[in-house]
Amino acid sequence: MLEKTDIEYEKTILIGLITKDQDEDKSKEYLDELEFLAYTAGGEVLKRFVQKMQMPNPKTFIGSGKMDEVRVFVEENEVGTAIFDDELSPAQQKNIEKILRCKIIDRTNLILDIFAQRAQTSYARTQVELAQYEYLLPRLAGMWTHLERQRGGIGMRGPGETEIETDRRIVRDRISLLKKKLEKIDRQMEVQRGNRGALVRVALVGYTNVGKSTLMNVLSKSDVFAENKLFATLDTTVRKVVIGNLPFLLSDTVGFIRKLPTQLVESFKSTLDEVREADLLLHVVDISHPSFEDHIASVQNILNEIDHKDKPTLMVFNKIDAYEPEVIDEDDLVTEKTKAHYTLQEWKKTWMNTTNGDAIFISAINKENFEAFRKMVYEKVKEIHITRFPYNHFLYDEYTE
Repeated sequence: MLEKTDIEYEKTILIGLITKDQDEDKSKEYLDELEFLAYTAGGEVLKRFVQKMQMPNPKTFIGSGKMDEVRVFVEENEVGTAIFDDELSPAQQKNIEKILRCKIIDRTNLILDIFAQRAQTSYARTQVELAQYEYLLPRLAGMWTHLERQRGGIGMRGPGETEIETDRRIVRDRISLLKKKLEKIDRQMEVQRGNRGALVRVALVGYTNVGKSTLMNVLSKSDVFAENKLFATLDTTVRKVVIGNLPFLLSDTVGFIRKLPTQLVESFKSTLDEVREADLLLHVVDISHPSFEDHIASVQNILNEIDHKDKPTLMVFNKIDAYEPEVIDEDDLVTEKTKAHYTLQEWKKTWMNTTNGDAIFISAINKENFEAFRKMVYEKVKEIHITRFPYNHFLYDEYTE
């Protein structure tokens, strides 16, 4: 349940589908995540609308009957925004706006909006602006239909240029300019990474809101912004950390999410560069989330896209303090035991076997099992350090607190 505050939230509704590729449970899970995204962006969800279809309606995403139901609710409750769980085509967005007469956004647009709110540095703002323009370009026709008339009158006869073409040219020019700006900053950041010397680099990766920034703060004794909202951190933060007598660089990266807009994967290339160039990945997982295994798979997919193959990885299962398995009554002879009923001990055994022991279960916020985690990171970093500085290995034989 989301907390109520004095902040005035925008009235929103959510719209999703149950399809052959997305069953009822998966649809509910995606809409739960979409509601958290809406809350993060400043929206209050009044209702969810879900329809079972083979595939989205190419004109209006949902069927006409369901659309009428949505329209009535929007009018009666003065809803300001309808949020769709999947990316809408420009034509769908235009058609839906005509029917509902309220703001229509999709999951991609919502994520871009949150990124725009969260971007702090000039670099992050440039990345977000580029992604927004790339999302906007194919949708200009639907947004500016009233400008599509050719200019006429004295001096304006002939082919001329329509308003929409002018807007498209302006947007394309802006995209080109932003790409050049990012390339320049990327080169500067590459030099900065090169100037960090030969220190071992460790990168925190994981789904959004799994506690990476909290872990960063505890490990590096710093004060990186952390909050129980999605995408609290956009800018890559790098800190020098010393465990025992062994120094290394630790970077906190932007959280991943399912259905992550392709524009953002490309725009946040520098964040992913930190992952590419890391010697060790700490893959942080929220064990208390019922779909944490899906989250692991989503992160793994994005990491595979950026070619991180064969990179040493330590699975860090965080938030063990919040983990609560479903309980089966002793007299219940019908309910079959599933992973939802696993105890922490059963999960530990499962993941220790899956990762050949490269897994640890902690609570960053309560520092539970934290010394064991520090020691594990120390041993992993030491292995890499010894291969890089073979003559100094005698300095790091034993872990010291």
